[in-house]
Parts: sequence; structure tokens; C-alpha cells
Amino acid sequence: MPTIHLIIKGRVQGVFYRTTAKDVANKIGITGWVKNTVEGNVELMATGSKDQLEKLIEWCKVGPGNAIVTEIVVTDQNEESFKGFEVLRR
Repeated sequence: MPTIHLIIKGRVQGVFYRTTAKDVANKIGITGWVKNTVEGNVELMATGSKDQLEKLIEWCKVGPGNAIVTEIVVTDQNEESFKGFEVLRR
């Protein structure tokens, strides 16, 4: 299964981005993790089918209601195996 790494920039901390990303990932069936960065971004690693990952990326471009996403950097990664989708602490 493909794995991607995302850095989501903008007003993405303090708006329930990570919690909502976990809910979306679980609904889509993606595994991985999400966390805040010290730079004020959100970092996300996800494994799933190409279609599942495309759905996640599309959601990440908007995020939850109070988020303002200004940029997303997506990088393909070597395949990883995760047990579920977790919200990590920095």
C-alpha cells in the first residue's frame, strides 16, 4: 500500500485539525498518524490505497471548519505499516 507524508500549513493548530483528521482517516480506512509541529504546522503520515490517500489529501486541503490551509506539501514514502490512525504528541 502506498504511504505519504504531508505537512499542512496555515491556521491548522487549535482548530481540532488533528482530531478531525483522525476521524476522517478512520472513516476512509487509512492508517498512520498526525501531530502538531513546533513550526505551527500539522504533520501527517498515512498508508492506504491510492484512492483513499487522494480522498485524505482533498480533505486536508480544507480541514475542519475553523482551519485556514495555505499550503500542503505531499511526499511519497516507503511503504509503512501502522495498526490504526493515531494522534501523536510532539
